[in-house]
Amino acid sequence: MNPTPRKLALSLSRALSRALTTATAAASQSGSAFPLKTVTTKNFEASLSELRDHVRTSDFVAIDLEMTGVTSAPWRESFEFDRSDVRYLKVRDSAHKFAVIQFGVCPFRWDSSNHYFVAYPYNFYVFPHQELEDLAPCYEFLCQTTSMDFLAKYQFDFNACIREGISYLSRAQEREAVRRLNSRYESEHSNICKLKDVKGIQLISMADILFSERMKNKFSKWRDGLLQEQSREEQIIGTSKDSKQLFEVIFFKMHPAIRLSGFTSRQLKLIQLVIRKHFQDLSYVCVNSEDSGSQHMVVYTDSRDELNLLLKEVKDGNRKAEEKKIQNAVGFRHVIDLLSAEKKLIVGHNCFLDIAHVYNKFIGPLPGTPEEFVTSINKYFPHIVDTKILFNNNHVLQEKMKRSRKSLASAFSLFCPQIAVGSNSSDLDSPLHVKVNVEVNDLRSSSWNPGAKHEAGYDAFMTGCIFAQICSDLGVDYKHHESSPQQLALNEKLQKYVNHLYLSWIHGDIIDLNTGDKVAESTPSNNLKRQYPKILFENIVIIWGFPSQLKANDLRVCISKVFGPASVVSVYHLDATAVFVQFSKTELVYDFLLLKDTLERSDGTILVLHPLAKILEGGNTCAADYDTYKEICGSPISEALFAEQAKAVGIKWKTKLVESQVTLQAEDHESPGAEGSVNSVMKLVKTKPNIIEQLRNAPSHRKVSSFETEDSCCAVEMNA
Repeated sequence: MNPTPRKLALSLSRALSRALTTATAAASQSGSAFPLKTVTTKNFEASLSELRDHVRTSDFVAIDLEMTGVTSAPWRESFEFDRSDVRYLKVRDSAHKFAVIQFGVCPFRWDSSNHYFVAYPYNFYVFPHQELEDLAPCYEFLCQTTSMDFLAKYQFDFNACIREGISYLSRAQEREAVRRLNSRYESEHSNICKLKDVKGIQLISMADILFSERMKNKFSKWRDGLLQEQSREEQIIGTSKDSKQLFEVIFFKMHPAIRLSGFTSRQLKLIQLVIRKHFQDLSYVCVNSEDSGSQHMVVYTDSRDELNLLLKEVKDGNRKAEEKKIQNAVGFRHVIDLLSAEKKLIVGHNCFLDIAHVYNKFIGPLPGTPEEFVTSINKYFPHIVDTKILFNNNHVLQEKMKRSRKSLASAFSLFCPQIAVGSNSSDLDSPLHVKVNVEVNDLRSSSWNPGAKHEAGYDAFMTGCIFAQICSDLGVDYKHHESSPQQLALNEKLQKYVNHLYLSWIHGDIIDLNTGDKVAESTPSNNLKRQYPKILFENIVIIWGFPSQLKANDLRVCISKVFGPASVVSVYHLDATAVFVQFSKTELVYDFLLLKDTLERSDGTILVLHPLAKILEGGNTCAADYDTYKEICGSPISEALFAEQAKAVGIKWKTKLVESQVTLQAEDHESPGAEGSVNSVMKLVKTKPNIIEQLRNAPSHRKVSSFETEDSCCAVEMNA
């Protein structure tokens, strides 16, 4: 007896189900190698819809970015002598100049029935295509060779990124696009008929005259045929044999029309001029279509009312098409809007630069100060946590990290050996380890190896796994957050870590995104910052443009001969011809700058024999206080050497004098009517007369030995 079709279908269904279950189980047991969920323009819409569901049900979302570079010049790297506001300016410069080309997003959802997290990693290729031609000039960004080499080493697909990368508009760019759209449509008909474009056009050549006359004849013939009620077939105006220009007779919104194609922009303007000048019942219209672009047509209408109605329909249709185009150009920012709207806990690893890129690329230009930045970013992402903050502010985790390198991959192997494929840890089955299953395109694995090291999606996955394990180590109970995943960000065990980001991890400068205040590390851990004495920025002078053969010790010796052996605390190179010099006293900053300025203005004999002559050799040496360094860092220009940078930003002086505390206190006691225009140099001379007077009174008519000069300077130091 043959089985019925229904029984056959049921048997087939069960067989497929068993096969799928077996395959899924095998994948989970063997450390499945199914790939990341890679998202490009081809599958963006479907992936975005899927991601929405995962984000809404998630407990937290981990992110990671891949950029085309980090520093636009060697002196823009992070230094020990960078104050927190200067560090922010360097981060802002990096976020402005380099592009994000890959964005990893990985929602994590706690599965209470199975007691593990389910992770959904996405790897978005992103590229700033010029989707709206009239919005701004073409995007430009820098590429740093070390960063590009690094990406190439790990098989980054640059072709996929450029060809199929998802474009985007920031919120500020979208607002500007909408503003321009509204401006174009503020008048009733000008943007439909394009008459504003042709008011000033003139027939400047014989070719223009002949073309215009030919167009007038063709449209006259077609119009006359319409009035004589001839058939459509008899009125098709074909192309000439030696021309690619095409006139196609169609009906547009129930009106006879001619579609124009193959014409140059100037020829189209000449056609507009002909229609406007010679035909009252013909109108030139341009229709924007999302699929086929702009269509240029000449349309016949019987009356002015009919024309106005047609133009209104065209105008409304064009506006909707352009609004749709703007929405499509928003692109990847829909993902950022999703994360912002859901107010999920965002997890990153050493992520201050990542967050700055998110703001600059998808919200708007970065503010000028870190305080303004954190106030603004908190409105869009109220809950952010950095795993590096967790490492460096917890004694137990800090001890754990001492036995490992500080990279993300090392931390992943250390904290999550049961997930990291290839780990040699002996306690993989410890109940203290948080279990994480990975799901990609309905495939699931508990030991996932996509073979995608340094892909943003996989790095986001590693970051999320580390955070989940650290939360468990801190005693966070995920069961308490099953009904409301958003509450994880408010867990009391995480409060001293959430919304704290490193402005500079070298100094341990942490900023609170809730208040904008700077907070200290609870357990300072970075040994690098202990290599230098305590940094006092008011005691720092920056010197640049000196001979490149001079090293830090040479500079220290030269300055110490004048101001004493204990005057210089440290000398730190920015590059070959620029250094920070930290003095032991704040007043030495003013003394040094004033002495340098006076030497450069004085007799040449004194300068040649002075201990500072080596530093001033060549006549290009400049010096200023720390605030000048901050001003230069704030410039959008980036030259390779700091000396070139200072020149590029417009600095023409050699020494920027600053007023000492003694001078400022003296000014406070001056009467309101006192002379207020005294030169700042002279004010400083009054406060420190010994060095200057001895230099000025030195007999310039005789030769002075270097020993006499050094002895004189040392005596000045002793008497100052």
